[in-house]
Amino acid sequence: MNPDKTVHDTAVARVVMRWLALALFRFTGWKSAGKKPCIPKYVIIAAPHTSNWDFFYALCLAFMLEVRPFIMMKGAWFRWPMGPFLRWMGAIPVDRSKSTDMVARSIEAFRARPRMVLMVPPSGTRKKVMYWKTGFYHIARGANVPIVLGYLDYRRKVGGIGPVLHPTGNMEADMKIVRDFYADIEGKYPKKALSAPVPVE
Repeated sequence: MNPDKTVHDTAVARVVMRWLALALFRFTGWKSAGKKPCIPKYVIIAAPHTSNWDFFYALCLAFMLEVRPFIMMKGAWFRWPMGPFLRWMGAIPVDRSKSTDMVARSIEAFRARPRMVLMVPPSGTRKKVMYWKTGFYHIARGANVPIVLGYLDYRRKVGGIGPVLHPTGNMEADMKIVRDFYADIEGKYPKKALSAPVPVE
């Protein structure tokens, strides 16, 4: 993983995008909650993920809360003309049709950088799934960084940053904390989301 420079690396663009995000949130009736963690490196969960609108609101939140994330996204979105724009916004293409070692590459990227935030939608898709993918957990564990619980609650129109979880290696116990946090958070299409996310492995 070798992300290029993004909009967050340009001071003027960053300020303009932050003001636009604030205006759009106010116009659509959304509110932000929580604060950016004072941690140089972490994996942030983007959940629940049931709509393409999630990316839009997540980007707004990133600018509003001054978080500078790299965001994993389905590779099909990176066709011209969207590809260059998405990369500039911090998105990283993930090819689900091939066996890629995204976990190892992400861990390597964390180790090579003094500061890094990686946003991962653990469901891996907008469709209904029985289980979350566990890549986010293995990345955090392997890179020795915490997991931050980010969320978009469409029922209350509130998005933001929740607790910080330090992976213990006991996935069952750690995922119970995650389940409890997301239990009352509703995605845009609730029927597509898990009522109690659990790991595949």
